[in-house]
Amino acid sequence: MNETMVCAVGNVATQPVYRELANGASARFRLAVTARYWDREKSAWTDGHTNFFTVWANRALATNVGASLSVGDPVIVQGRLKVRTEVREGQSWTSADIDAVAIGHDLSRGTSAFRRPNKEGDTTASPRPEPSWETEPESRSLEASQQQPEPAGVT
Repeated sequence: MNETMVCAVGNVATQPVYRELANGASARFRLAVTARYWDREKSAWTDGHTNFFTVWANRALATNVGASLSVGDPVIVQGRLKVRTEVREGQSWTSADIDAVAIGHDLSRGTSAFRRPNKEGDTTASPRPEPSWETEPESRSLEASQQQPEPAGVT
């Protein structure tokens, strides 16, 4: 099947609306995508036109959107683009929706902390201690550098 897949980078423009439906969870929000360009006359970046998309998320993605996103968050949305045209009160309206496959915070503009959702009744997952990513103190790293590496076995 031919589908138009897009990747849009922008900001959450409206508070996500989360609903439990008969066929599963659903969430939607508006995404504002503003083009930026370098204005040579002003020697500065300038905002261009802003496009708005309605982003739809379903099932587990909808649940995570409802718990993770708020207005103003910078996000990246990947999904299927659907453009619709309809007539309302004699006027023609065009809307662009994105049926999201993946949504995430834009880490080029901030930080985020990922957490896996807890599954109902899942007691097997125990919290793991945070690994130490800090460099070792001078005395320990000096000792480690003086140790001879073991020879690798050759077959």
